[in-house]
Amino acid sequence: MAKLTQFENEVMGRFKESLALNKKKENLSNVDIHKARELLKEVGAVLLDVTLPHLVDPQNAEEAGIANAYYTPYPEFAEYVDILPDDKTQPIVVACRKALFASRIKGLLDVLGYENVYVLTDDIKYLIEAHKAHTEG
Repeated sequence: MAKLTQFENEVMGRFKESLALNKKKENLSNVDIHKARELLKEVGAVLLDVTLPHLVDPQNAEEAGIANAYYTPYPEFAEYVDILPDDKTQPIVVACRKALFASRIKGLLDVLGYENVYVLTDDIKYLIEAHKAHTEG
């Protein structure tokens, strides 16, 4: 059995806390486009678009004008931590094209102590399209 350092034990403790919180949430904090829109519009969630730069087509969520949206591409995410809310209970939706990188960022945010982090399981381009359909025209 692996011997964990004090730091690793602290990380595991936070991870266990986040698992307990996620177990209380529907679908273990995975949300579809409808629930994501509800969190964004009705609760004022922050949206982190972590799509890889070469996969942004034609706009990221911030460029599309989604309220509280930030484009924080996965490879550079560490450079954007200053935009994270001070209130660690503030809902955050993390999204990308296939939820792969969004899930990684959710794990990091969980360990950092954020309590209401959700992963959009649908492609973020559909969320952007839905936003445009409801704001343009």
